[in-house]
Amino acid sequence: MSHTVEVTAESLYEAVALGLKAIRGRDWVEGLRDQFRIEVSVSEIPVCHSVEMKEFNSWLQRDGGAPRDLVQRKRARKILGLPETK
Repeated sequence: MSHTVEVTAESLYEAVALGLKAIRGRDWVEGLRDQFRIEVSVSEIPVCHSVEMKEFNSWLQRDGGAPRDLVQRKRARKILGLPETK
């Protein structure tokens, strides 16, 4: 038998403690013994962004900037099949 909960923690043992607390607080869980293994899986918190098309197109047409910006714009233009700028 296995039980799964999702928690947000700063360390492995904090995740274990939060998971146990969440599971132990349910009526359907019978007493947990010390003879079992706890598996912790780490996943990043999803991030959602919203970009106006006008803003994106303006960014694509922009020249100059930091090297990272230049590389990102070049990559985006290539993905979209747009010509490279000077």
